[in-house]
Amino acid sequence: MANIEVEIRSFITKEHYEQLLDFFKVQGELLKDDTQETFYFSGEQDLRIQRNNFYAKVWLKKGKLHDAQREEIEIHVERNDFEMLEQLFLTLGYTVSIKWFRHRIEFSWEDITVCLDYTKGYGYIIELEKMCTSEEQEREYEVLLQKLNDLGVVLTPKEEFDVKFKYYKENWKRLVEI
Repeated sequence: MANIEVEIRSFITKEHYEQLLDFFKVQGELLKDDTQETFYFSGEQDLRIQRNNFYAKVWLKKGKLHDAQREEIEIHVERNDFEMLEQLFLTLGYTVSIKWFRHRIEFSWEDITVCLDYTKGYGYIIELEKMCTSEEQEREYEVLLQKLNDLGVVLTPKEEFDVKFKYYKENWKRLVEI
């Protein structure tokens, strides 16, 4: 079963974001234009809920934040059930550690899912991802690296994402008001 998400991502400038958006409008297939509100919960696991334009979901990403390969468990519910999901986890003793407000434009391109994101208070990001089996993950990671390079995007090191995420986590309430 293809339950391993292989992904690579990089910070990009607003100008590069706009260039890539123009490129994918021609070379890719638009999958969705989405507005997402995501809550990260406290705890040892990467547990989140999200409401987007289409549905709500609860999902768990195993492994460490910003790892290139992670197993995902995802459950979709009705969009209007988002508040109930939040109440469920708050009742269970979790707290919301981050709120994330993102505009995502998603394309299919050469058998890869490409996401162009703008997250309020965090910045512009390109993400290339593919779902695969554990046996395929190393090969698919190399394919994604090559595709990112083909797009003229330099891979942002995981450590840079970790630093930026830590800063956002400590300052998100102020950053989302800007």
